[in-house]
Amino acid sequence: MNAPFRLDGQVLDVAIIGAGFSGLCMAIKLKESGRTNFRVFEKAADIGGTWFLNRYPGCACDVPSHLYSFSFDQNPNWSRAYSPAPEIWRYQKVTAEKHGVLPFIRCNAEVARAEYDEDAQLWRLTLASGESVAARALVAGAGILHVPFTPTIKGAESFAGKTMHTANWDDGYDLAGKRVAVIGTGASAIQLVPAIAGQVGRLDLYQRTPGWVIPRMDYDFKETSKARFARFPFLQRLLRNLIYWRAEMLAYGFTQNVKLIGKFQKLAETYLAKAVPDPALRAKLTPDFPLGCKRVLISDDYYPALQRDNVEVITDVISEIRSNGVVTADGRLREVDAILYATGFRVTDWLSHVDIRGKGGRKLIDDWKDGASAYYGVAVSGYPNMFLLLGPNTGLGHNSVVFMIEAQVRYALDCMKWLWAGAGSVEVKAEVQDAFNKDLAERMKRTVWMSGCKSWYLNADGTNSTLWPGFTVTYWWKTRAAAKRDFDVAPAVVPQKVAA
Repeated sequence: MNAPFRLDGQVLDVAIIGAGFSGLCMAIKLKESGRTNFRVFEKAADIGGTWFLNRYPGCACDVPSHLYSFSFDQNPNWSRAYSPAPEIWRYQKVTAEKHGVLPFIRCNAEVARAEYDEDAQLWRLTLASGESVAARALVAGAGILHVPFTPTIKGAESFAGKTMHTANWDDGYDLAGKRVAVIGTGASAIQLVPAIAGQVGRLDLYQRTPGWVIPRMDYDFKETSKARFARFPFLQRLLRNLIYWRAEMLAYGFTQNVKLIGKFQKLAETYLAKAVPDPALRAKLTPDFPLGCKRVLISDDYYPALQRDNVEVITDVISEIRSNGVVTADGRLREVDAILYATGFRVTDWLSHVDIRGKGGRKLIDDWKDGASAYYGVAVSGYPNMFLLLGPNTGLGHNSVVFMIEAQVRYALDCMKWLWAGAGSVEVKAEVQDAFNKDLAERMKRTVWMSGCKSWYLNADGTNSTLWPGFTVTYWWKTRAAAKRDFDVAPAVVPQKVAA
């Protein structure tokens, strides 16, 4: 079963880009299927992806940990309902070690280029170090939350103080007593601000657009609960299922009946009214778009942090940054010691950090210049034997992407079975991909994400290539098996070894 399916033993069966949840899941499932001629190439110094790179104070997941984890490797020892980033990273490390995939992972091995060789039916990878690697199949599991987005602001390069992005946090910088500017009020900021507000001297929070915030209702798990989960795994599965279906219910309002979102919005409005009694501040924090149009924010301590004496919410536009501080459109200069960018990631620039070239030398970045598209977010016409994880239109606004990853890994492996059986290439048909995306675009029009606000979900032209416009259980069902009629499966051009 482990024999490479080319006579050339130097060619990998599968090359995987990224060692976050996606890459780890693919590696584990490949190994479980008996395949060991694969490698995972990770650009960072360790595995974990988002949960290794993001170390800013307060960093945590906004999906409960019992759901934001592999279904096949549940952890009974989560400390909290919403575990902090270091604990999620430790879970990834333990899981990778438990399933024996760490020896298959190369860290500090960034893939700079991947080009499909039609004659040899191979993917030829070039690492940033200059090293070359060949593989029959390419799995791009780098995800979208790893290339930081920093807004272009006049004079930013002249700032003499400390500058950090939440994705490039400097643990050695002491914020105690400092005058700090935080730019951004999204998912990173609502975790960062409460975590540092009590230690900094002053915190200026620059808000472009407020977001809808709902209470996290976080809590810790007692040792008795952990012991019970460990002894009776079905209890943990039950909790996971309850969390999953509760989250899945939101999809109906987000994607099928936007009017239902009004009921959830009233809950957010009530929370804001109770948490922020000052009418002026409350007005600043009240969005002018329906809940869900932008990412829903989850926090128990964000609103209290904004009401501290040393915190100011600034809604004036930033006109420039000078060496000693931030200047707003009204001409006021606020001097600061540090500027912290909580501005997220380049979400719509799919795989822009890797030069991927398919048949005829076509570039993926060019094919996707007007918006990324794929078949179920996994396969792309013109790029044989390439499979994406968390690709276009498979992100979520309501549930766990780890659930989506597992479905995609299963689907990609189902496509690879044709390679295992001796085929040379597997490529989704262009007309199948086009029809799928045309239907997806029509369904997207009915969603709350297309209700008028500007968000990181959207491309420059206002289309949405980020989210799945439906239930995750529907996605799971539709990707339960790959239909051969949807693909061009070409014979191998050179002799193959037959798997045992």
